[in-house]
Amino acid sequence: MPVIPSHAERFARLTELLAEWQPLWGPMPFQHRRLPWAEAHPELADRLRSLDDAQCERLQAAPFTASPLAKWLPVGELESLVALPELPAEGACLPPAWAEHMGGRKWQQVAAFVPRMAAQPEAKLLEWCAGKGHLARTLARHLDREVTGLEWQAALCRDGQALAERRGARVRLAQQDVLAPDAARWLAADTQVAALHACGDLHGRLIELAAEQGSAVTLAPCCYHRSADAHYRPFSQGGRELAAEHGLSLSREDLAMAVQETVTAPRHVRRHRQRSNAWRLGFDALQRQVRGLDAYLPVPSLAYGRMPDSCAGFCHWAAERKGLSLPAGIDWGALEEEGQRRQAEVSRLELVRHLFRRPLEVWLVLDRQRRLEEAGFRVELGTFCDRELTPRNLMLRASRG
Repeated sequence: MPVIPSHAERFARLTELLAEWQPLWGPMPFQHRRLPWAEAHPELADRLRSLDDAQCERLQAAPFTASPLAKWLPVGELESLVALPELPAEGACLPPAWAEHMGGRKWQQVAAFVPRMAAQPEAKLLEWCAGKGHLARTLARHLDREVTGLEWQAALCRDGQALAERRGARVRLAQQDVLAPDAARWLAADTQVAALHACGDLHGRLIELAAEQGSAVTLAPCCYHRSADAHYRPFSQGGRELAAEHGLSLSREDLAMAVQETVTAPRHVRRHRQRSNAWRLGFDALQRQVRGLDAYLPVPSLAYGRMPDSCAGFCHWAAERKGLSLPAGIDWGALEEEGQRRQAEVSRLELVRHLFRRPLEVWLVLDRQRRLEEAGFRVELGTFCDRELTPRNLMLRASRG
């Protein structure tokens, strides 16, 4: 029977592995015509390039399963270190009728989150970054208790309050910037805070205030890179010591890797993304020629539906944004073929990053767990739903005493 590592052991070993292999998972293949690590690991690079489309797509979805990379990379150990239990739900399933005014996937996430909150009987319930208060409204109906939701946008507060009153839910939505100094007034030792997919600094602020005030927390974190800081400073003293010991340093761009899984994206969205990535890589080859400089040039992103309808159109748009003049006589068909070739290569070389994506996310959440434990909290860590519903399925449940 396999030995299940403690969270302290997971944290320490993941720190070592992330630091050891960072020269391979850190570089972003789309930025490099020649990856820095490919010359040192030619067999690995060649094996990746030899994968067919079906193998590549399979490993994108399940990077640990029957991986041909296990000869070179610690696939099995990483898989064991990210295997976390599903936290148990309490009570019956929530009525499907409560899904009204929520998107189907959002409702499924709320319906999975709420029964796992383990609400304390006497606690004052608070939703952090509430939006329209979908989670607060569901908690209030499920527990027949009053719930306060904090949201900085006044329009969302008004809309959410109207929804709650229409359904007779005991919800009060309050306009509050949770990053402002006065946000601390909402937390106390008898408060229990719920946060479903609060991003970056928003959930970081919650963790620090909860540690100071003693408030219980049920948190599913998200978007770790959405931070004012360009470089990550571990929340916990233990995390800072481990990172310093092993030389693990994470930039905002490194943190973004943890949330780049697209398992929930519809197939047509994935196809659109592949096409736009191929055009971007075609433009990358073109701009290196035009500038006479073999270096990556960042291009702004475009919202879905605003992408030009051809490779030529995209390249003209990107050149205008970057102040470049394109020469006449460009063979757009050949450039698009080059972009497609590079996109196929990049998608295979990125499988190394895919392999370390979940380990990085688990490490980040373990750092948050350790911060609360250092403040005297008892903390549970596990999943609250299947990754097919949302890849951001990690949950922390923390209470002091």
